[in-house]
Amino acid sequence: MEKFADEALIEVASGSGGSGCVAFRREKYVPRGGPSGGDGGRGGSVIFQVRRNLRTLAHLRYKHSFRAENGRDGEGRERNGRDGEDVVIPLPPGTVLKDPDTGELIRDFGRGEGSFVFLKGGNGGWGNVHFKSSVNQAPRRALPGKPGEYRLLKAELQIMADVGLVGFPNAGKSSLLDAYTNARPKIAPYPFTTKIPNLGVLTLGGGRPWSGKGLGGYPSGGGEPEGLDIIIADIPGLIEGASRGIGLGHRFLKHISRAAALVFLVDLSDGGFLSAFDILRGELEAFSPGLTAKRRLLCGSKLDLEGAGDALEQLKQKYPGEKVLGISVFSGTGLKELAAELGALVAADESSASGKTE
Repeated sequence: MEKFADEALIEVASGSGGSGCVAFRREKYVPRGGPSGGDGGRGGSVIFQVRRNLRTLAHLRYKHSFRAENGRDGEGRERNGRDGEDVVIPLPPGTVLKDPDTGELIRDFGRGEGSFVFLKGGNGGWGNVHFKSSVNQAPRRALPGKPGEYRLLKAELQIMADVGLVGFPNAGKSSLLDAYTNARPKIAPYPFTTKIPNLGVLTLGGGRPWSGKGLGGYPSGGGEPEGLDIIIADIPGLIEGASRGIGLGHRFLKHISRAAALVFLVDLSDGGFLSAFDILRGELEAFSPGLTAKRRLLCGSKLDLEGAGDALEQLKQKYPGEKVLGISVFSGTGLKELAAELGALVAADESSASGKTE
């Protein structure tokens, strides 16, 4: 838990501009030299920069105050002051900036990289050389620099994933992530093993095999674009009442809000497997109505256990309108079929987003 942070309160301030200078030429044989005061330098700006190599806001946990440098004052001989250094704050993709008091959204950083100038530094003041006129040959006036700006911000991370895994504790979400990707989440035969979100990348086609406990091969069944990389997010298991803050998963439900599709994982060996899907949908609906409108799959796990086959058939009969699959990470049953379905779901979402007909 110490290395993962998805929220941070930070204060940022741009630099003030330097003041203009009042100075006059002092040269030999020029007893009444004109004004020569330089301008003040511009203050540094506050810049947010999206970096794809970042996954959490942990770097903001200990340093939460960022101040750009002030511009330097102008000097004689019309020498302008140096501009202040900008302060650059790196953020992972999926970060949103909000007003901590009102909750107003200020900026949403999506998947792409890029920089955003949030607070501009103050302009530098003019030196007295700007105020020379026919009636005032020796002005003793200069302008101070403009002050910088200050803001208190709340940064929240919403993980950018293509597929989110949803299920009760110990339903097999982490095992599935481990089988499909190079992510190595903690796996143990007891609930709440996963305490933070985990991300992994499943590669379909493109001549590259997907990793997974020696299962080898390539997902087949059609529908998946060649060379498609699917980012899968595994969040801590939900329990009934999670939307009201019960259990561990409620803190991380926001991390599947941007997923293109959801996989509801149901433990077929659990006595309440027939009610699990309804409970999970209810919790997601209570947290955010838009979550249940996403493309989804219903997947029964632990198909290798005794009686799981019959349980899968009961699950299919209860939800005839849902796409229901069965898998076993232990034996590899159904993993290729599920991977192909995930590829089709993500491809359908991308086609829909680009305005193509599915």
